[in-house]
Amino acid sequence: MEIKTEIFLGDSKDVLKRLSDNSIDLIVTSPPYADQRNGTYGGIRHDKYVDWFLPISEQLLRVLKPTGTFVLNIKEKVVDGERSTYVMELILEMRKQGWLWTEEFIWHKKNCYPGKWPNRFRDAWERLLQFNKDKKFNMYQDEVMVPMGDWSKSRLKNLSETDKTRDNSRVGSGFGKNISNWLTRDKAYPTNVLHLATECSNKNHSAAFPEELPEWFIKLFTKENDIVLDPFMGSGTTLFVANRMKRHSIGIDTVQEYYEMVRKQIKPVELYLLEPNKIKEGQIFPTVYPTGTPFKPLKQKL
Repeated sequence: MEIKTEIFLGDSKDVLKRLSDNSIDLIVTSPPYADQRNGTYGGIRHDKYVDWFLPISEQLLRVLKPTGTFVLNIKEKVVDGERSTYVMELILEMRKQGWLWTEEFIWHKKNCYPGKWPNRFRDAWERLLQFNKDKKFNMYQDEVMVPMGDWSKSRLKNLSETDKTRDNSRVGSGFGKNISNWLTRDKAYPTNVLHLATECSNKNHSAAFPEELPEWFIKLFTKENDIVLDPFMGSGTTLFVANRMKRHSIGIDTVQEYYEMVRKQIKPVELYLLEPNKIKEGQIFPTVYPTGTPFKPLKQKL
């Protein structure tokens, strides 16, 4: 099976219109944060951010499969000593578009640099918001299980009688537990806090995240030969990881430098180059692999 990577040079809100409805299994992306990346992405103001992003999220909703997932890496900024609310406002507006805000993961940056401000501490975390089109979506939780570790040696050492039965929750949540079920297991399901270093091997982008971040979500929400989309691909971390994990991928970026960087690093046999100025009206792109397995992220006519 030949794994394909398609890259587009252009604005996401325009390029996404070329992708077919319900064609993407997973979207993982980190758009430019408010008032940052002025030299590359123009620096979207925090009070204009929601209006800027909504046309993009509208297209993402259209191209995502009903069983697919959208993971958005984003973080509010401090404006005049106060936290901006643009992330919360964006969540509310995306819900109006039809998105379900299903989960929120926290990326704990376990090796972030120290810092000092008059009224706050250094941020050591970022949000990873999970959105879906439907409450029933593909999720492969066993793929991200973690070793039980020292917790099993301490917490499971002396179990009470309560620990050995599935008792009703004392706080009325409806959830109970039987901790003894984990006695013979060597792995457990993780929490929604991901402890990952900020350092990564990719030094060609000012905001590249570590490969472990998209890798974790690709494991959790996709299988081999699924299609992963990053509409703000930057230096291509998500695409490279998807390629390595035998997922097809699509990347979009407005910056020529990043587009060329990704183009040179992806193996030629695995790459479609889709530059807007080279696409002709009515042009049809190849959508079938040598094995005959269809790969149809693009509309038949552009």
